[in-house]
Amino acid sequence: MRAAVVGATGEVGRMMTRVLEEQRVFPDELDLFASAKSAGAEVTFNGKKQTVKELTKKSMKAGYDYLLFSAGASVSREFAPLAAEAGSVVIDNSSAFRMDPAIPLVVPEINGSLLAGYRGIVANPNCSTIQMVLSLSNVHSRFGIRSIVVSTYQAVSGAGKNGMNELEDQMRGHIAPKKFVKQIHLNVVPQIGALLENGFTDEEMKMVNETRKIFSDPDISVWPTTVRVPVLYGHSEAILVETRRPCPLSEFSEAIEESESVMLVDDMITPLEAAGSDSVYVARVRAFDATRFLLWNVADNIRVGAATNAVRILKKHRELNA
Repeated sequence: MRAAVVGATGEVGRMMTRVLEEQRVFPDELDLFASAKSAGAEVTFNGKKQTVKELTKKSMKAGYDYLLFSAGASVSREFAPLAAEAGSVVIDNSSAFRMDPAIPLVVPEINGSLLAGYRGIVANPNCSTIQMVLSLSNVHSRFGIRSIVVSTYQAVSGAGKNGMNELEDQMRGHIAPKKFVKQIHLNVVPQIGALLENGFTDEEMKMVNETRKIFSDPDISVWPTTVRVPVLYGHSEAILVETRRPCPLSEFSEAIEESESVMLVDDMITPLEAAGSDSVYVARVRAFDATRFLLWNVADNIRVGAATNAVRILKKHRELNA
């Protein structure tokens, strides 16, 4: 198998190589690509240091089996189609292709069957969407979901290395915000992404549209508020879900507990405990009636919300198309 990572020096790109290693996915050939500015850097994979190459259009025409992209939407739009045309399966972590009806938006535990017989670009969903739909997938299939009201508490690593640097700089006294619209140190910022005409942000609309596409259910009503918090790793979500069919709290909890890659826990879970894990953690499941349920959802956004899901897509595609 020939594989490559595009954006290999970024926060998610480095994690992709690490997760490949942890999942014991060792390609016969692995190339690492980044911008001209980052070319020449070294990344260790499987005990060996590899030099990162400059991303070029020519390199994308080499015909890899799999290309993992985490270099931003503009880079993906320019280079991913070239790789797909050359026969590569491209697993793209950006927002560039998620809502294209011809391109599957995949969380393997939920809709991995879309990968059977498929070649081309596969979209990796938004980090906050991934952890939410993983915990609610069995709820949707068993009881149906009428509506979701979700407030997110998203780590600065979701904004990449620059987001993490800004928090750390502000902790040292450099206060002026650059990456975020307001100071993030000792603060919370209720805006992630650009504000749209409808009053929502583009991050919030990702959760609306991607949830409906992944669940193949355009009638689910999703009401998100996305908030940036001064945490390095781990997104948290407070979720109110309304089911179409009544169910006891015990059966609702059972549906979550039996969801793949999800851990239902009795103890309080915070981003500090979830960081470094490939599971979604759900706690504080509660209800006043048989159709509306509250829960607390936490996951490592760089792993579960990006790199791990991408590697799981690769593994699922290989399994279905061997």
